[in-house]
Amino acid sequence: MDSLELLTARRSNKNLTAPAPDELQLDSILQAATQVPDHGNLKPWRFVAIHSEEGLQRFRQILCDQVIQNNMGEEALNKAKRVGNLAPMVIAVIASPQTSEKPKPEWEQHMSAACAAYAIQLAAQAQGFDNVWITGMWVHIPLLREAFNCNENEKIIGLMMIGTGQCAVQNPKNIDVNEFTAYW
Repeated sequence: MDSLELLTARRSNKNLTAPAPDELQLDSILQAATQVPDHGNLKPWRFVAIHSEEGLQRFRQILCDQVIQNNMGEEALNKAKRVGNLAPMVIAVIASPQTSEKPKPEWEQHMSAACAAYAIQLAAQAQGFDNVWITGMWVHIPLLREAFNCNENEKIIGLMMIGTGQCAVQNPKNIDVNEFTAYW
């Protein structure tokens, strides 16, 4: 798959099973994530890779514990269990804005972290793995923030669920870009 095909054909897939990337593939994925635009070379992101069975069990338990602690009900607990079992690898991307003598705007640093998350998706896809970027209530869970050692300025911007796709994903969208593009 060439670069342009990778960019135009990538789709999210929630039907993920083992195998997940091995250690060498994971390193390549994380290396790709560090090559994103980064005004000031601040590295305003960090990652938590969850791929051992022990780590995945801990992740699943945290999701369920938060739902129980918040009395969110059986439906939310079932959803937490589904999210916890979506993939054999999870990479949490945490926006970690940095301060310096010449500070860069926080929003730019968050954009860099978002680019890192997307680079993780593309690098995984380039190595033959499917993935999905999970957000919503799951990235705001206090118990997960605590487990990831997030400080008050940090934000979990995505849980990158990675594994082997079990069903074919849709064809590329190939939408009409003229609907939202102005040409000068």
